[in-house]
Amino acid sequence: MRQAINPGQSSYHPNSTGGGDPHQAKATEGGFVSYHERIDGNKIRSRSKSFMDHFSQPAMFYNSMSATEKNHIVDAFRFELGKVKLEEIRKRVVGLLSKIDKSLAGRVAEGLGFDVPQIGEITNHSLPADADPKSYQSTEADPDVENSPAVSQKNTVKDTIKTRQIAILAADGVDGDSLDKMLNFLKKEGAMGKIISVHLGSIKTVMGQKVKIDESLLTSASVLYDAVFIAAGNKSIAAFRKDPKAKEFVKEAYTHCKTIAADGDGGEWLLKLLNLVKGNRDKDPGILIDASATDFGKAVAQHRVWKREAMLKELAETKA
Repeated sequence: MRQAINPGQSSYHPNSTGGGDPHQAKATEGGFVSYHERIDGNKIRSRSKSFMDHFSQPAMFYNSMSATEKNHIVDAFRFELGKVKLEEIRKRVVGLLSKIDKSLAGRVAEGLGFDVPQIGEITNHSLPADADPKSYQSTEADPDVENSPAVSQKNTVKDTIKTRQIAILAADGVDGDSLDKMLNFLKKEGAMGKIISVHLGSIKTVMGQKVKIDESLLTSASVLYDAVFIAAGNKSIAAFRKDPKAKEFVKEAYTHCKTIAADGDGGEWLLKLLNLVKGNRDKDPGILIDASATDFGKAVAQHRVWKREAMLKELAETKA
């Protein structure tokens, strides 16, 4: 129910950019003080020391990640901290990361262009105004669980595509059988197929059947979907060949390691668009040409094709 809007560069406490303001009011300034009501001890508002374990949970989370997920976490810290203008704040955060995992801190620091800084005894500055800072620092913990596969996206069991959003590229002249087979399969498995085309409204199949469009390429993006299916149909594929948005949609899904399947002429277009020769295609279980809907579902259930990241990096180094 806080109503005040504090002006200045930082509206939070503690901070180092606004002179520490807004600050907590001490008792002498009229700040909050617990009422010492006698029961069979002093009644105060305080937390157990068990709440002072600040680092074992994030350490358990990081230790539970696969190598790919750890890479993503490192990139995320580099990205977010890279936008922080003051280097001392970047260093302070990296110092805290060293309390979680030294390798994590080292990799983040490398991306930010400095060594991991030494961190002082006081790491927690969020404490009551009249408190002793040493009483609010993290305690050393001996956790029962040091890692858990259930926390990882990659290491957990993946045997369903329920609730997954699948982008289905289809335009006028689409093969109705190719489209219907995929839509029916996704519905049966509890996934949601969304038809995306070069325009909104509706399209007609090669047999003249009218099909409602869910989104146009202009109003949608591949990041909103878990996988992509390109339906067969010569005229339909020809429309996508000429549309830059369609090419961007598919390429982005590919670089984000998502499963992409294509039927008929769509397969030829997909392989040419991604510059995939047969050898590279066979190494990638997330690129499916004229495959069954069941095989597509199994690939989508894996969430992402993480090995593709290494393949893309290797390909880039080869071209360089």
